Amino acid sequence: MRKPYDRLLSLLPLLSLLLGVELLLGTAAVPARAADNGSWSVHPAASAVAARPYFYLSADPGQTLEDEVVVANRTGRPLTFRLYAADAYNTARDGGFAVRTVKERMRGVGAWARPAKSRVTVPGHRSVTVPFTLRVPEGAEPGDHPGAIVALDERVEKGGGSLALGVQRAVGARVYLRVGGPVLPAIAVENVRVSHHQPIVPGLGDSTATISYTLHNTGNVTLRPEVELKARGLFGRTLLARKPTRVPAELLPGRRVRLTEPWSGAPRMNWADVTLTARANGTRESGGASFLALPWLVVALAFAAAVAGGALLARAHRGGGPSRPALRRLAAPLRGRRGRARPSAPARRSPPAPPTPSRPRSSPSARP
Repeated sequence: MRKPYDRLLSLLPLLSLLLGVELLLGTAAVPARAADNGSWSVHPAASAVAARPYFYLSADPGQTLEDEVVVANRTGRPLTFRLYAADAYNTARDGGFAVRTVKERMRGVGAWARPAKSRVTVPGHRSVTVPFTLRVPEGAEPGDHPGAIVALDERVEKGGGSLALGVQRAVGARVYLRVGGPVLPAIAVENVRVSHHQPIVPGLGDSTATISYTLHNTGNVTLRPEVELKARGLFGRTLLARKPTRVPAELLPGRRVRLTEPWSGAPRMNWADVTLTARANGTRESGGASFLALPWLVVALAFAAAVAGGALLARAHRGGGPSRPALRRLAAPLRGRRGRARPSAPARRSPPAPPTPSRPRSSPSARP
């Protein structure tokens, strides 16, 4: 029985072929050459002035444009291609320039452009030029509408591994179309997060962090963003200051790209404020997040100390004063004393008064 990771390994050739269009269309610089996968290439027909690397077109709503695309076969055998126009987008993986598949719904260039031939056969080591028409609808929104003219090899090649999935390859020439009207360049930095990682025991490993954020083109023109990353600790000390390298060369209108930036040598014990500032086409926006860096061992010791202190306080609270039964025993005599009258002391007798001497009464016989 095959293990799950064996099946994933068998999908690697398939994934590399499926991502071929995105890699061909997503180069960081704008080279003066055609999109090429080694077997065939697609590029605009040369103008009267010079060769063009891509289609740079401008039109007003309701206007129709006409141009030509060249498909060159670099192999020694004839190749047949499906030609179609597609909308472009930024990949979630790295923000590269990619296009929709032929079965996806189109809303911009993919819906407005039509090659004169939907299929074309190119002899070995030869090229074929195909005209196409681009009709901009009356209600088209002003701004940039990127896309591509794609040559798809409809042959299904067998993928590697036991799953034997079929794959198709395609190459496209970019189309940069700007529809006339008000343009608004705008960018936003959203959902900044910091994941801090450090060893359990300080000194037995590196302290690292991963900063993740989202760049969002909130305007209607293609942006070429530049991002500046800064991190400050306590008392304003600078911990990090650099420009991230994993920023897409182009951020298409309305698109969001989730990016990450590694931070080696992140603080081990500090409070850090992370700020990301994006600049593009005269616009500027910032976003940030904060985090507390503490070694795991210190956190564990502090938690254990807090638990022990709480237990001691609880124990002291239970055993520090008299219990309820003892209080009842102490209060019983007091209640009994309040209910009885206190006996009075016996009265002391006063000493008898001395007798008063009386005068003898004279008798009649005693008179002379």
